[in-house]
Amino acid sequence: MEPTKTDFKKTLDAYRAKHNEFRIVDVPPTQYLMLDGHGDPNSSSQFADALEVMYPMAYKLKFASRQQLGRDYVVMPLEGQWWSADMEAFTAARDKSRWDWTLMMMVPEWITEEMFDAARAAVAAGGAPASLDRVRLETLTEGRCVQTLHIGSYDDEAEILERLHYEFIPGAGLAMRGKHHEIYLSDARRVEPARLRTILRQPVE
Repeated sequence: MEPTKTDFKKTLDAYRAKHNEFRIVDVPPTQYLMLDGHGDPNSSSQFADALEVMYPMAYKLKFASRQQLGRDYVVMPLEGQWWSADMEAFTAARDKSRWDWTLMMMVPEWITEEMFDAARAAVAAGGAPASLDRVRLETLTEGRCVQTLHIGSYDDEAEILERLHYEFIPGAGLAMRGKHHEIYLSDARRVEPARLRTILRQPVE
């Protein structure tokens, strides 16, 4: 019998958000594939190299989970943490050349370091991507966050981020902490910019 396939986007509250609605959510510790880099994602070779690693690793782990554990799941969307020495780079300036980032893909908590090491070896056997040795398995604890759903181009996020950072968060008696987090629910290779759906998340205290 085929194992039941879990879609965590539908079962986890942290992957729910509505357009033009800011919501406070408590995000539990979550395990991810992670890879760090710097620079404009539209032109950075580091970013392109990271994409070449994340998807093969994610699918190797999915297949290993299904074959070894009988636990199948939908591969999760790409995510990213973004930050800069000057946070105005995200709102007013949008100077992407100054951005640091960590690309991420959520994997279930039952994925072990042993399974991760085996997946990396399998990807390497097929021709190792340039950044394969830099990908890691790590649990991120974000805790209390505010998030919303942005519909449209990534370059049009500035207005809603300004409302999030300077209106809703201080108005709720909260303060920003940690790193800006984006969850890319749409595949930018297949969806026109005006229809892209992205969860924007900001940890708070």
